[in-house]
Amino acid sequence: MAVGEFDLIKRYFDRHKPQQPFNTLGIGDDCALLSIPPDYQLALTTDTMVENVHFFADVNPAWLGHKLLAVNLSDLAAMGAQPFAVTLALTLPRVDEVWLQAFSDGFMSLSSLFQVDLIGGDTTAGPLTLTVQALGLVPKGAALLRSTARAGDLVYVTGPLGNAGLGLKIVQGHTCNRPEQALTSFHLPQPRISQGLALRGVASACIDISDGLAADLGHILEKSGVGASLCWENLPLSAEVQNYVAQTGDWRMPLTAGDDYELCFTVSADSVHKLPANCYCVGQIEAEPGLRITHNGQPESLGVKGFEHFS
Repeated sequence: MAVGEFDLIKRYFDRHKPQQPFNTLGIGDDCALLSIPPDYQLALTTDTMVENVHFFADVNPAWLGHKLLAVNLSDLAAMGAQPFAVTLALTLPRVDEVWLQAFSDGFMSLSSLFQVDLIGGDTTAGPLTLTVQALGLVPKGAALLRSTARAGDLVYVTGPLGNAGLGLKIVQGHTCNRPEQALTSFHLPQPRISQGLALRGVASACIDISDGLAADLGHILEKSGVGASLCWENLPLSAEVQNYVAQTGDWRMPLTAGDDYELCFTVSADSVHKLPANCYCVGQIEAEPGLRITHNGQPESLGVKGFEHFS
């Protein structure tokens, strides 16, 4: 028996009781109703993933469900926002119940981990396209922005770079002695929610690394009207990424590969002692515009900075 639109929603996505008191009405009506606490602002982000653009057609659907939600939660982390609700729009070429079960398991498992309620969305027929809108709360005036870095600030990241980029290369045929960490980073990124919350009132600017460190730090530099210098030797790299660079000579990969979903942030030297654990200083903000990189003690040109649609 064919599964209709409303049965599909009820069977696969309307199966968790609300976890947040701010969501007063969720799935099942024309709109969701939200209650925003006094002295808080609503942070809202939207991301779309399209088959054969953002993911391969044969990807494990449970991994895809996880990643779709994770990339949106990562945007909230970059603003220092606490996620509490999401909407989900699915465009499906057909109803594949096995695929839907696995996809919803991955999506709903991560939503439960972060106590995020699915409060609505849409389903329609067409080429496989997945869209999430994520909502978070941040105290008024406490949101982390891209436009507030200052000359003299230090540039930090919250974790290793290039693992997801290596994972993509492994999927595309590159051989690696220990591929597990890289593949997990690529397929199942972890949004840095706790780190984003800890950076409120500490970081001067912040962004998540979705399109590569060079490209995303570049957004901070542009919005803040400053420049930066990075030292390649200070990049936190896993042993596998270091091996990849040694084998291929592709030292630019950890700077330009996307999908890391670590946070890149700036902080004054006086506030470094307030940082959460496992953050790594990779450079410094400077008054002169532009991004400057040294590798083996020599200035280098980066060339392509990272992934960009329509480029």
